[in-house]
Amino acid sequence: MLEGILGPMSALPSTANQVFPLAAVTGHPTLKLALLLAAVDPGLGGVVIAGGRGTGKSVLARGLHALLPAIEIIDGSFNAEPDGEQPSRVIPAPFVQVPLGVTEDRLVGSVDVTRSLAEGKTVFQPGLLAEAHRGVLYIDEINLLDLNALNLLLAAVGSGLNQVEREGLSVAHPCKPLLIATFNPEEGAMADHLLDRFAIALCSDQTVSTAERVLITETAIDYAENSTTFRRQWQEESDAIATQLLLARQWLPDVVISNAQITYLVQEALIGGVVGHRAELYALRVAKANAALDGRNVVDAEDLQLAVRLVIAPRAKLSAPSQEAPPDQQPPQESSPQEPAPSSENQAENQPDNQAESQEENENKDSENNQEENPESADSPPAVPEEFMLDAESIALDPELLSFQAAKSKAARSGSRGLVLSNNRGRYVRPVIPRGPGGRIAVDATLRAAAPYQKSRRERFPGRKLIVEEVDIRAKQLQRKAGALVIFLVDASGSMALNRMQSAKGAVLRLLTEAYENRDEVALIPFRGEQAEVLLPPTRSITAAKRRLETMACGGGSPLAHGLAQAAKVGANALQSGDLSQVVVVAITDGRGNVPLGRSLGLPEPEVTVDLKQELKEVAGRYRLLGLKLLVIDTERKFIGSGMGKELAEAAGGRYVQLPKASDQAIAAIALEALNR
Repeated sequence: MLEGILGPMSALPSTANQVFPLAAVTGHPTLKLALLLAAVDPGLGGVVIAGGRGTGKSVLARGLHALLPAIEIIDGSFNAEPDGEQPSRVIPAPFVQVPLGVTEDRLVGSVDVTRSLAEGKTVFQPGLLAEAHRGVLYIDEINLLDLNALNLLLAAVGSGLNQVEREGLSVAHPCKPLLIATFNPEEGAMADHLLDRFAIALCSDQTVSTAERVLITETAIDYAENSTTFRRQWQEESDAIATQLLLARQWLPDVVISNAQITYLVQEALIGGVVGHRAELYALRVAKANAALDGRNVVDAEDLQLAVRLVIAPRAKLSAPSQEAPPDQQPPQESSPQEPAPSSENQAENQPDNQAESQEENENKDSENNQEENPESADSPPAVPEEFMLDAESIALDPELLSFQAAKSKAARSGSRGLVLSNNRGRYVRPVIPRGPGGRIAVDATLRAAAPYQKSRRERFPGRKLIVEEVDIRAKQLQRKAGALVIFLVDASGSMALNRMQSAKGAVLRLLTEAYENRDEVALIPFRGEQAEVLLPPTRSITAAKRRLETMACGGGSPLAHGLAQAAKVGANALQSGDLSQVVVVAITDGRGNVPLGRSLGLPEPEVTVDLKQELKEVAGRYRLLGLKLLVIDTERKFIGSGMGKELAEAAGGRYVQLPKASDQAIAAIALEALNR
């Protein structure tokens, strides 16, 4: 909440003496804990924070950095740990913020032109990834960062190694920073596969009372009036947290988690329908980090519950819990996390002999024997908690987790859907070897490519200061946002033609209302009689669309093959222009074509009867080669449908939807979903 009041914290140096203390931030208990866990185990997987403007995202990230202990590095290295033989020195933990306009060269490293010119050989200049090693790598507005740069960053941090193979360089160095990212969902969404690379994803939006808002305001005023005195007031608490972090890092290697507890985390991920294995791996490290933070060397039930809430719950594909667990519901035994535990009333009276024998081999033998003697002690935390995640009687998720899911869903409904590469327009993202004439020269990359050879070239051409040859030339690869083209291919034949056309027209106008923001275009191709015609060429103009869609005849034959061919032609031409990232053809039809393609094109009648179904499949099959998506919306009822629409979708590698009551709203929603896939 303080970021919007105090102004942009990025203007402040990242030292403990010049940032807002983390302990003084009002609210955000789960966020603070998540950041501390990530600080205990920097290899945990990072934290991403979603939230609106002024909700304290940057304040939290910088406040955590101020608590990190200093690191000892080898002189002249990329923050490498000392080996006891080479000279070393102690420096504050680095804090590196990745700017939105960062290039690949600055991020991963490139050729040091000055040193290469002087030494006559290729010299590596480290990038931001090298500078952030063993420190904090902070990405503000990660959703606006160049996608290629983000993929390089996540790959390096995930593997712990930055491998640079470019411009004659072959360098590898460790890259193990604490990754923290923030973004505002109102400015654009983040893809699920990118969010999955972070261990913990939370939201900084919080509901505060009037008293809390007053406290936040008073705290901000005190800090603005005298920041030195303010930090001194919170120094003792900040030092305590910093000491706790330092000790937790030392205890972390000794923390033990049992096989039964690991099995429990895996089962929770399976119950939640979580895809991949990152959930249980991250959850395991979160549980161990929380135990170390509490000064324990054994993972207990609370650690597992926290790991499930922070890591597995946001990734779950099934319904999330919303109620507290009933107090009389007991957790299962550690040796069998799937079996329900008996109630505390019957546990002392009806304890089987074989259960007593298995308890003697359990890790928590002493505590369970005490439960037999005194049933009231059964409320103590178990080694493996009950499966509470995905049923009605389960513990409540933290509000920040639910807020993050809501913010992510909201952002997914807005924002651009794609990027295209270009040689003449857009933002400079990377240098490439030019292919043919044209394009812009990347002067920086060209100089780096030529720098290592200047000594030898000056011997051949004395008197020239800089010698650039053709092999050194590098071109700029530019990148810009691009929308999509939705082509509505509508069957205007038969008795249902009027209804289909009205629904398609409504869907066109609905999509055009969002066309400006997403750079999308819409086209309409009806087919009837002998041919298909482009009634509405690709456009973003609502006025032009309304004028073109006012009148149109219906009835007659069904030249579906020609309609598919016309849509493919319009889509392929649109993709060649380079202004669009994808084309989706939405075919509103029952799949019953009764006019051969040759007749629509005016070709002579063949001697052999054309197999119309096979011809339709062949035309639809070309969509794969052209890079077009096909969405078939079948408007016929299931019991009278021919099934040809589904076969067309399969031939094109597209999607088939049975929608007898195809309203304009439903068609527009399905088309938008196809674009976002």
